[in-house]
Amino acid sequence: MNHPTLVAKDHQYLWHPFTQQADWEGDADPVIIRSARGRWLTDSRGRKLLDGVSSLWCNVHGHRVPAIDRAIKRQLGKVAHSTLLGSSNEPAILLAERLVKMSPKGLTRVFYSDSGSEANEIALKMAFQYWRQVPRPEPGRTRFLTLREGYHGDTLGAVSQGGIDLFHGIFGPLLFKNYQVPNPHLIRRGRPLSSKAWLQESLAPVEKILRKHASRIAAVHLEPLVSGAGGMWMHPDGFLRGIRRLCDQTGTLLIVDEVATGFGRLGTMFACQQEGVRPDLMAMAKNLTGGYLPLAATLASDRVYEAFKGTFQSLHTFYHGHTFTGNQLACAAALANLDLVERPSFLKGVRDKSKLLARELEPLQSHPRVGEIRLRGLMGGVELVTDRKTGKAYPYEWKMGYRVCAEARRRGVLLRPLGNVVVLMPPLGVSRGELKTLARVIRESITAVAQ
Repeated sequence: MNHPTLVAKDHQYLWHPFTQQADWEGDADPVIIRSARGRWLTDSRGRKLLDGVSSLWCNVHGHRVPAIDRAIKRQLGKVAHSTLLGSSNEPAILLAERLVKMSPKGLTRVFYSDSGSEANEIALKMAFQYWRQVPRPEPGRTRFLTLREGYHGDTLGAVSQGGIDLFHGIFGPLLFKNYQVPNPHLIRRGRPLSSKAWLQESLAPVEKILRKHASRIAAVHLEPLVSGAGGMWMHPDGFLRGIRRLCDQTGTLLIVDEVATGFGRLGTMFACQQEGVRPDLMAMAKNLTGGYLPLAATLASDRVYEAFKGTFQSLHTFYHGHTFTGNQLACAAALANLDLVERPSFLKGVRDKSKLLARELEPLQSHPRVGEIRLRGLMGGVELVTDRKTGKAYPYEWKMGYRVCAEARRRGVLLRPLGNVVVLMPPLGVSRGELKTLARVIRESITAVAQ
């Protein structure tokens, strides 16, 4: 089907996520992807675009990876899907074993779902139910402690844990209440704090609330090391470790959301491993299948799992599930993906490429319209401001992030912003040459739009 016909049908029938449809329908030449190879997408007009946003942060090695393609085809020749309710399947079993062995010690059980939102929602329900079923129940632990400007997905439980008013504010009447503490970047903003002072001031409100309200808090829930969708904000070194210590002191569970940070994105297999933290519950998704198929998992410790075992009449069962839980095709893709990410050179490659990207973005450090470059591993962003000295943000209606990304698209790179932040999330398998292209196009696009 030709490009104009596809555009007309898209505008007539589709409703796109996180998209103002009036703007979308006003775009006479939207990107419609037809095929891909490696890190390059081809649209319905034959244009080549570097996938600079990893197809929404989930593509690991690139598109049409032979090893993952073969794994899916082999599985398709056996069975595409059967239920995990009352039966099991080989790929789901083998993947669960792999995930437990590669995750932080102490996480021993795998509960599958379909998306990061669901993986986080499952962790909430597990933590809530846990306190009602332990040998000495604490049913008063019904709330959670979260970070402002955090993000854990778009289902209502996950939204209740989030703190981004632009995304979540309108749903306020539908959400349950939590304790929220300032995101560490809010504490540092505009203040010349030392690393030690920043860490201490970031942990202080967490400690205050936990010590005062521990009997009401089921778990602390946060993204480790980086607050992603809130603006690619970095946490001070030791913040996650300090929270783990406070959870231990108050008997509170710790839920870590590794949906965006897991499977090498920050240069280690999981972000929490950089601070030696062992969570009680951990959510993962996105990079799990290499960007091929929807699959997520919530990993639980024995401490949590044991509270759900009992006689049939105890009603300690975790009554939660999804139709495609443990889908064989998705698990087969994930197993092939893990074969690739567990190669000795993979994580080192991510760390080396992170250093290269930082060097290639260095010229933007003094750009008058760039407030800050935030990067950890291959996850980060370039913040656009009206004035570098004051750090004043562009008005939302100016759509500066979108304008820079539109300019990048004209130069052959597909990006998507978070407000005034141009997101840096290339596939982890990106080549050094492609990484240089990405950085060059970002530099040129910011300069072109700012002028």
